[in-house]
Amino acid sequence: MLLSAALFTLTGCEMLRNFMARDLEDEDFIIGQLYADERVDEVPVIATPVQAEPRRKADGSECNNALGLRCEDGDNAVLYETVNSWLGVPYLYGGTDRNGIDCSAFVGTVYSHVYGITLHRTANDMLRDVTLIGKGDLREGDLLFFTNSKGKVSHVGIYLKDNLFAHASTSNGVSVSRLDNTYWTNHFYKGGRVK
Repeated sequence: MLLSAALFTLTGCEMLRNFMARDLEDEDFIIGQLYADERVDEVPVIATPVQAEPRRKADGSECNNALGLRCEDGDNAVLYETVNSWLGVPYLYGGTDRNGIDCSAFVGTVYSHVYGITLHRTANDMLRDVTLIGKGDLREGDLLFFTNSKGKVSHVGIYLKDNLFAHASTSNGVSVSRLDNTYWTNHFYKGGRVK
């Protein structure tokens, strides 16, 4: 009886070792960790909450954009206010709150609050929630997907306007960055419009 228990334990260990060697290479949390291990060399456009004053538009009306960006009639004020409220929260792989948050949790939280839509939990799985679009077709609220150094989708952000997007960066936490930054240009995969 003791011998069969020992054989079962060894067989169980071998099965676990084989599973880890074969199957975990493609798991989303491993993909996300590959991004979490990369340091993004950039200076964000906005990295801390902004105290924006209402601005006058050309027609004389006021426009209050919480991030202090150029105001337009179509701007989603709730999106900008929500992003602004998260600016400066540190990046934490697997984090889901204001003590630390990762990119997909940030995007999911913002989408739930602003649009009432629940997205998949990981950047890679969020690809199932969207119709892929090119850079030239981006509009406010679209998702942006980026690959890591291994070529796997591992990072996600939310497009705002004027080549700017909000995300939780490993280097800067929740911040607003330029899509035309060299790092982001080189790692851009596709935009995605939530279905």
